[in-house]
Amino acid sequence: MRQTAFGMNALLLSAWFGHLRILQILVNSGAKIHCESKDGLTLLHCAAQKGHVPVLAFIMEDLEDVDLDHVDKLGRTAFHRAAEHGQLDALDFLVGSGCDHSVKDKEGNTALHLAAGQGHVAVLQRLVDIGLDLEEQNAEGLTALHTAAEGTHLDCVQLLLRAGSSVNALTQKNLSCLHYAALSGSEDVSRALIHAGGCTNVADHQGASPMHLAVRHNFPALVRLFMNSDSDLNAMDNRQQTPLHLAAEHAWQDIAEMLLIAGVDLNLRDKQGKTALAVAARSNHISLVDMIIKADRFYRWEKDHLSCNDSSDPSGKSLSFKQDHRQETQQLRSVLWQLASRFLQPHEWKKLAYSWEFTEAHVYAIEQQWTGTRSYQEHGHRMLLIWLHGVATAGENPSKALFEGLVAIGRRSLAENIRKKVNAAPSAPKRCTAM
Repeated sequence: MRQTAFGMNALLLSAWFGHLRILQILVNSGAKIHCESKDGLTLLHCAAQKGHVPVLAFIMEDLEDVDLDHVDKLGRTAFHRAAEHGQLDALDFLVGSGCDHSVKDKEGNTALHLAAGQGHVAVLQRLVDIGLDLEEQNAEGLTALHTAAEGTHLDCVQLLLRAGSSVNALTQKNLSCLHYAALSGSEDVSRALIHAGGCTNVADHQGASPMHLAVRHNFPALVRLFMNSDSDLNAMDNRQQTPLHLAAEHAWQDIAEMLLIAGVDLNLRDKQGKTALAVAARSNHISLVDMIIKADRFYRWEKDHLSCNDSSDPSGKSLSFKQDHRQETQQLRSVLWQLASRFLQPHEWKKLAYSWEFTEAHVYAIEQQWTGTRSYQEHGHRMLLIWLHGVATAGENPSKALFEGLVAIGRRSLAENIRKKVNAAPSAPKRCTAM
């Protein structure tokens, strides 16, 4: 009997498409009933995968020596195939025929793994009802809950959790179900696992927590979700990188701001001895460098002004470390650009920075940007904008602070001229009036 390119002959195709009458004619004409496709599929596999119960009944009742648990080249039985493809009626028939429920394929998957991984809720429920082991692990250590999470099948995840699946089961690489949800970017699945008691701090074999994975793959919604759970914002992976290190490395500004507003530790260093600020500077992520410096200066100011009740803003609605584009500061920002590009000498921006308590690390990070011999102008401008952020946050008078800074570096005449221009600009918004 001739075969297709997939090794399917007429007999197998008749079972595949559910053509019972043709199948019977071929069998009565002497066709070999124990034939297999190139993938090792038998008549039983074909009928089960496509859900043709009448064909299954004919095979089991009218043909001789049919092995109910015969495996294909993947080690899967007809029971596996029915589960994997969501064929509930076929599954019920095979169960009623006495198939082996617990058999595993070559990758160690049970029918439970396959149904969960493909999102077949009705089949999964039936497999749970007939008592398949929820904690059975495949060759990589995945349970059915892992595969459901990996496939982002929320209904299957919820079903398995209700049935009692362990939410904190770990694979051979120490991956929890929450790791798989983070890798897939599913907020709904992650939330279900967290509510079921999923641990957000567990690290995989590379030391990465679900939070690390969410940052690495730029899933802001997941990062926010993990931040609201018991996730450790300063957890380190095997490279001793925190989530902020990863955000700095990949220039994920939205995620970085969430972490900065939450108050992460900016002093932690990776295996190369670099802080998140140094990582951002090395990668020339200018906006992120400035954001981290703003945050560091804000943390220091906040520590010195604990009496200010609204100095921190957990919601992040008014506190921001991103570049300022507000209309009310536009004229003042224009004045600062003129100051940096026209009036400050090459090294004066540093003198100003140190007078305003910028650290060596801050200055060094700003200097990493190189645009030519006049880079100092851009450096000075960035420093001034960072300074302005701090002034606005503290509710200070920008004119007075800038005047005092310029006087401190010996530029009183310039200070007088700039103050006139600054006074013409709208006042910076105040966050704290208790200072």
